[in-house]
Amino acid sequence: MCGRFVRAKVPDVYEQAFLVKGVPNMPSYNVAPTQKVAVVRMEDAVKKCVLIRWGLIPFWAKDKKTSFINSRSETLVEKPAFRAALKRRRCLILADGYFEWKAESAKIKTPYYFHLKNDDPIAFAGIWDVWKGEEEPIESCSIITTSANDLSMPIHDRMPAILSGPEAEAWLDPDIEEPAAVLELLKPFPVTQMLCDQVGPEVNSVKNNSPICIATVA
Repeated sequence: MCGRFVRAKVPDVYEQAFLVKGVPNMPSYNVAPTQKVAVVRMEDAVKKCVLIRWGLIPFWAKDKKTSFINSRSETLVEKPAFRAALKRRRCLILADGYFEWKAESAKIKTPYYFHLKNDDPIAFAGIWDVWKGEEEPIESCSIITTSANDLSMPIHDRMPAILSGPEAEAWLDPDIEEPAAVLELLKPFPVTQMLCDQVGPEVNSVKNNSPICIATVA
C-alpha cells in the first residue's frame, strides 16, 4: 500500500511536468490520509488542479468511516466502490515520491523513501468521488496500487501506479472509457528510473513535516 508521500516542490515544477495551471503552494514532506492532496483532473475538457481529501469516500457510503486510501488495480472493475470512478472520475495525484515500511520484526518497521533518479515530480494514478452525506459535499480520492517492481519488492509487494508523459495524458482522457484501455496503464514503474533510500524514524509521526523526513540514513 501507499500510506504516506511527499509533495514539496514549487508549483511551477508540477505545472510544467503535467501541463496544468493553478497548483497550490502547499509543500509537505509527510502527506498523510485524510489530508488535502493536489490532484489533476479534467473539467469541461480542460485540465484543472484541485485540492481534495485523500481517502476515497464512495458516493453510496453511509458515513466517512467507509474510506479507501488505496485501490488495487486488479479489483477496480469488480468493486462497486471503484467501477464508476474508473470510467468517469480518474485523476493524477501529484507527488515527489512515497514512503514504504519494511517489517523487520513484529514490532520494528524500517521506513524507505522511493523517488525518481532525476528528481522529477511524479503522479500517482488515482480515482475520485463526491460524497454528499453531510451538509457540504466531500470530494475525495484514492491512490491506485499495482504489483511491486524489483526495487520495491524487498520492502513491500505493492507500489503506487506511477504515470508520466503519454500514459498520464491517456489516464485523464475522458474519451477513453473502456476499462481494458486504462487498466493496461497500471503497471510497475521501471526500476531503472527509481531510487530507494532508507530514511529515519521521523517520518513515522505525521507531526514531523520537514526535509528530515527524506534525509537518507547513512
